[in-house]
Amino acid sequence: MKLFDIEFDSNANLLPKEGTVNYYGKVLSQHEADHYYQTLLHNIEWKNDEAIIFGKKIITKRKVAWYAEEEFPYTYSKVTKKALPWTKELLSLKKLIEHQTGEQFNSCLLNLYHSGDEGMAWHSDGEKDLKKNGAIGSLSFGAERKFAFKHKESKEKVELYLEHGSLLVMKDETQTNWLHRLPPTKTINTPRINLTFRSIIKR
Repeated sequence: MKLFDIEFDSNANLLPKEGTVNYYGKVLSQHEADHYYQTLLHNIEWKNDEAIIFGKKIITKRKVAWYAEEEFPYTYSKVTKKALPWTKELLSLKKLIEHQTGEQFNSCLLNLYHSGDEGMAWHSDGEKDLKKNGAIGSLSFGAERKFAFKHKESKEKVELYLEHGSLLVMKDETQTNWLHRLPPTKTINTPRINLTFRSIIKR
């Protein structure tokens, strides 16, 4: 199933079963999206991501950053990150999507993909630090990229293109039952920035 560039109903669930994904389309004007894209590109403390795979440390081309309201530790791929304090722009974007969705977020994992050569393999965001079945609000800036979901059992797929300045929300049992990925592509040679606002459980 492929969703084309049309007016999106943010109340519509893109998944056929066992999870909820809502696409809001563009929630920022072109001018606002351009401003945030440039600001995030140059002012965020980007670092190459690290992962431990089969006991071997891997450094990715993709860069990441982890921000939150407290110095939350966040562990995935067997690597732990400590959160940086919110920037003014991240706080503004957090308030924007909280208003849009009615959800509350206390942290944000950012990804910088330099070109279509960089992507993300099938995975689910099921880390123990995250609120179970909590919402993840995903803001996209820069290059328009395909995003895909695959059911863990039935292998059903849902695909859509995430636009510059757009918002996607994953919640309920989505992470339990579905994988998602950002497939690489040779046709994109400009960067994409993705912000995933999350809720970390305070321990």
